[in-house]
Amino acid sequence: MTTFDFSPLFRTSVGYDRLASLMNSANRCEQGSSFPPYNIQKAGDDHYRITMAVAGFAESELTITSEHNKLIVTGNRPDEREDEENAYLYRGIATRSFERRFNLADHVRVSGARLDNGLLHIELEREIPEAMKPRTIEIQSSGALLEGDAEDKAA
Repeated sequence: MTTFDFSPLFRTSVGYDRLASLMNSANRCEQGSSFPPYNIQKAGDDHYRITMAVAGFAESELTITSEHNKLIVTGNRPDEREDEENAYLYRGIATRSFERRFNLADHVRVSGARLDNGLLHIELEREIPEAMKPRTIEIQSSGALLEGDAEDKAA
């Protein structure tokens, strides 16, 4: 496993302190299980969709949790009893339990989820707070910027 030293970058950067931990966690996730397969789709300017193939799972066996910029999808399937009448000759459809984690960017929230024909669709939406949206600052041609400055000049 390769590790990267980002300390020289942190000397001149502000707000990117999570970069190293995100890259390390991404590297760890790629080495793990790839079940269930998923797609991430951009469905608009501020809308995204994660689609997971969860064939064989019922809604009651799936759990979606969103907390602190993380989305966790869990599937718990009870073990199927196998006997002489119900014996598999070949088992290609995976029905094992799973947990899949996604890191979400700031201000991204889960707006809904639906299970349709064995595909779990999770709708995400980015909501930028009013305070963070760009705004135009009016330029004054003359006069004081602060009320206190005007009183100091008048005295």
